[in-house]
Parts: sequence; structure tokens; C-alpha cells
Amino acid sequence: MAEFLGVDVGSISTKLALINEEGEVLSEVYLRTEGQPIEAIKRCMEKVRKDISSWDSLEVKGVGTTGSGRVLAATIIGADIAKNEITSQAVATLYLNPRVRTIFEIGGQDSKIIILQNGIVVDFAMNTICAAGTGSFLDHQAFRLKIPIEEFGDYALQSTNPVRIAGRCTVFAESDMIHKQQLGYEKKDIIAGLCEALVRNYLNNVAKGKRICPPIFFQGGVASNSGIRRSFEKELGVEVIVPEHHEVMGAIGAALLAKEEVENTGKETSFRGFDLVDKEYRTRGFECEGCPNHCEVVEIFIEEELVACWGDRCGKWSFTYSEVEAGR
Repeated sequence: MAEFLGVDVGSISTKLALINEEGEVLSEVYLRTEGQPIEAIKRCMEKVRKDISSWDSLEVKGVGTTGSGRVLAATIIGADIAKNEITSQAVATLYLNPRVRTIFEIGGQDSKIIILQNGIVVDFAMNTICAAGTGSFLDHQAFRLKIPIEEFGDYALQSTNPVRIAGRCTVFAESDMIHKQQLGYEKKDIIAGLCEALVRNYLNNVAKGKRICPPIFFQGGVASNSGIRRSFEKELGVEVIVPEHHEVMGAIGAALLAKEEVENTGKETSFRGFDLVDKEYRTRGFECEGCPNHCEVVEIFIEEELVACWGDRCGKWSFTYSEVEAGR
């Protein structure tokens, strides 16, 4: 049976999904990038290799990448296509439920809304420089309150009297939380108030001017927070659905896009294989002095072989897989 691999490399987390020809998820991985995307990709691949006892018999026919590190990931893995996060998230969602009209996607450092109509993306928006409501901000608050992030949502659900928290800015939100703690409010009421504040911030900024219609899917790492989900439902008055594989929907979408690409073109995959985890990858940067732009160029090596180069504006140095360039 043929399998297809999708990898989503973000600033905070790296996700991997292995699917079969029917789109069923055979394996999924969600790990922190920790500022080392290449190592994160290798750790994801190693986990799949350990989880699937017969990994050496897998017949990976296509590989897709997405996320902010999609071109780097495509080079490391040998991808057949690289697509942006909006497309990948939408493809995975519509595969699960073609009737979905709205996608809320909140990750480690960014938030998105995707509007669908008749199975087509008709509008989308992302957060600006403010990280209020993203996973990294919630992680920080959980650490400050000495609560495991996995239990954050459960605390919010216990509250019957959420306090009002300013959520338009991370600095103001944290200051307001500290003030409410000093006034003696319970943690569960403060956390519930924070969830409601962050949802208001999302709807008033990221989703501003958008027509939000059900069915609504809530995706990304923050979708694990049941307090945020309840706050969305309370604010909108409709059900908000968290799909089973909500953390890796981007990776699933990339895998489905790779499947479509291979089936449409009939080409063989460029996948380097699971043994890439045993190889040494390194990067090297230099500043081009060919013109006043002084572009910062990055070179990618596998063992001692230069496999990709990018960062210049004129194209003098840039090269990577032609298949990836065509799919960008």
C-alpha cells in the first residue's frame, strides 16, 4: 500500500503526518521546534520509524511540506511539493468535512481564520505582530501560574464566575492577571477570564469583518485548550468542532496535496527515505558582496554535499529542487 507524508514546520512546533491512500492517519508527531528546525524534522522522522515496526516496508509515494519552514523542510526531506499553511489547513479540513465554512487556526505564534465557500478558500486573515492568544503566550501564563499547560483548559471549565481580563495585548493581559491575583480572585476564574479575553481579541482583530458561518473547525495546538473552545462557543452561540487530529491538520493537508501532485503528474517521489535521520545536516551562511544589497545567503549541506542555497534577491546563488519551486 502506498503512503504519503506531510511535514509542517512552524516557529514553535514541528508536525508530521503519515497517511494511506484513503487519507487515514497512520502516524502523527507533534514536537517543539526549539529553534532547531532540522533537528526537529529528524526527531519527527525518528519517532515514526520507532512507532511503525515495519517502517522499512513503507512505500512512501509522495511528500509535502508546509509552514514557515516549508522550503527548508522540502530540501531536507526531499519533498515533491511545498504549500502555504492556508492551503494545507483548508485541504485537510475539507477532506474531513466538505461542508465546513470557517476555520479557526491558532498555533504557537500566529492565529489564522480561513473562510470557505463551496469547498474553496474565499478569504483569510492572520494576526499581526501581537501574540496574544497564541500558544507561546498561553504557555508562558501556565508557567507563571505553575499549572501544566495540559490542565489550563480544565481550570477554565471549573469557573462559574470568570473575571474580566484585558486581552488586546500580551503585556496588558499579564498585568491585568497579576492585578486580579493580588485582589484575591481564584486561579480558575482568572484563567476563564483570560480565555474569554483572548477569544474576544481574536474575533475583534483576526476575524474582524469576516462572516463567520458554521460548521466551524478549530485547529492548531491551542484547540487542545477546552477553555478557549468553550469561550468561542459562548461568544458565537454555535458549536465549535475540534477535529481528532487538530494539532497536525497542516501536515495532513500537505500529505494530501503530495498525494494529489503525484497522482496528477505520475512522477516518482524525491523522498530521501527514513534513514535521513542518520545523516548529518548543516547550514552555512555568507553575505554576498556582488552588489549593494549585501544579501544574506544560506547554504544547506547533507554530509558534505551542497543540496540547496537561497536568500539572495537576484537568483545568483539560489537553487533547490525544481519540483519544490514549481509547487511553491
